[in-house]
Amino acid sequence: MTLQETLTAIAPLDKKAEEICWKHWDALAKPLRSLGKMETSVAQIAAIQRNPRIDIEKKALIVMCADNGVVAEGVTQTGQEVTAQVAENFEGDSKATTSILCKKVGCDIFPIDIGVYRDTKIRNCKIAYGTKDMYVEPAMTREEAIKALEVGINLAFEKKAEGYKILAVGEMGIGNTTTSSAIASVLLNRPVEEMTGKGAGLSSAGLLRKIEVIKHAIELHQPNPEDAIDVLAKVGGLDIAGIAGVFLGGAAARMPVVIDGFIAGVAALVAKHICPMAADYMIASHVSQEPATKQVLAALGKEAFLTADMRLGEGSGAVVLFPILDLAVEIYYKMATFEENEIETYVPLD
Repeated sequence: MTLQETLTAIAPLDKKAEEICWKHWDALAKPLRSLGKMETSVAQIAAIQRNPRIDIEKKALIVMCADNGVVAEGVTQTGQEVTAQVAENFEGDSKATTSILCKKVGCDIFPIDIGVYRDTKIRNCKIAYGTKDMYVEPAMTREEAIKALEVGINLAFEKKAEGYKILAVGEMGIGNTTTSSAIASVLLNRPVEEMTGKGAGLSSAGLLRKIEVIKHAIELHQPNPEDAIDVLAKVGGLDIAGIAGVFLGGAAARMPVVIDGFIAGVAALVAKHICPMAADYMIASHVSQEPATKQVLAALGKEAFLTADMRLGEGSGAVVLFPILDLAVEIYYKMATFEENEIETYVPLD
């Protein structure tokens, strides 16, 4: 499916299904709305799936893997060869962090090579062998950015056809806190210093270099904050573009998509700028330690479930949310009502 076809297919949430879901929550034998986000997330999923009988049993994590040419500017602690190594570690009987989490919570993991600098053993959806160095030239062409968005879109529809009910997104790409900070600075119109952190472990001197590189790239390319695809192409990454596509595809396919940390949040921000309605289909998992995370979530209109000081990425925070959502659904279906317990129903008070 093309980007334009996807945008046409995105529709408002089903408020009737949401209303029926809330009526059931309010009939359960507990203080009204006392489970907080556990209740609101189930109601949101009912509205997304157009059915108060929600189903999130079959789960998938899509991990977009890509390299960034800006690594040549000394903005990272490690080289781009790490991207391919980690990406290949996700598959099989893996001992990688996110693979372990997925296995424990019953989520299937799908690592995608959308732009790793070399050929890999994971699924090949490669748009390019990494982006260009944005310090010198635009990271990619507009056409490449759109193609990467469409990779994510079509993966969302593919997983829908395979019976998956809820998606999570993650990324693997050395240098992608640099690209995501650049995008956040432009789309949120905030100073680069405010949007940029140490990523996977830069020194203070390394952080200053990272900020300098981002500032120079933005000044050189002048990305248009009113055109998220232009921003993505000039100072973004293929992994971020692919994740943004999953958010758009998930919305068009009527599937909830769980946001991971800062980088996935920036991809969600790109998706929202392309189609504001897409944000209604997103669920925020956690507050990353990256400094701009709270501002990104606020711009998305989201409150995350967890504050666990996580900053691993790779979809790890999104996967950690799945057991909480499963518990919410279990209560929604199995808890007794006031009527069944012969208890007087709670009513809203001033």
